[in-house]
Amino acid sequence: MKKIILSVVAIAALAFTTPTFAQKNPMVGGAAMYATKDIVDNAVNSKDHTTLVAAVKAAGLVETLKSAGPFTVFAPTNAAFKKLPAGTVETILKPENKATLTKILTYHVVAGKMTSKDIAKAIKAGNGKAVFTTVAGGKLTASMNGKKLILTDEKGGKSTVTIADVMQKNGVIHVIDTVVMPK
Repeated sequence: MKKIILSVVAIAALAFTTPTFAQKNPMVGGAAMYATKDIVDNAVNSKDHTTLVAAVKAAGLVETLKSAGPFTVFAPTNAAFKKLPAGTVETILKPENKATLTKILTYHVVAGKMTSKDIAKAIKAGNGKAVFTTVAGGKLTASMNGKKLILTDEKGGKSTVTIADVMQKNGVIHVIDTVVMPK
C-alpha cells in the first residue's frame, strides 16, 4: 500500500514539474509550420505566401528575417497582394523600387514576439486599441471586432488576422488577409 501511495505522489509531483508543451502550430498554405525553423524557412513552404517570399527576397530581407529576432510578422497572403491595384506588385518588385518595397514589408514587422494573447492584452489595456511601432517606424493599430483581431494601417486600411500564433524559432507569424500600408 505504501508503494502505491508513494507512486501516486511521485506521479503527481512529476505532473507539476514537467514542462507543458505548446500546442502544435497550425498548417499554413497547406504546409506544416515548425517552431524549430525560422520565419523564412517556414514561409517558403506555404503555397499561400509565394508573393510575400518573392518580395522578401527582392527587398534583400531574407538574412534579417532569418536572424535571431525575435520578430512579430503580419504575413499577407497571395490573395491579400491581389487586392492591391493592378500592377502594384509587379511595380514594387522592380529593383528600382527596392526602398519602397522594403518600407512596405518592414511595416508588417514589429520587434519582439507578440502572441495574439499579448496583443489582446495590449488592446484591453489601451481601452480597445493598441498602437505598435513597426520596424519601418510607422504605427499599426490593433483592435478587436468580436473575436477577430483587426489591424488598421496609417492610411485607414484594415486587415484581419486569419491565422494567429504560428510560432517560429525567431518570433511569431500572424497571417493577414490584406496588405497594410504605411504613409
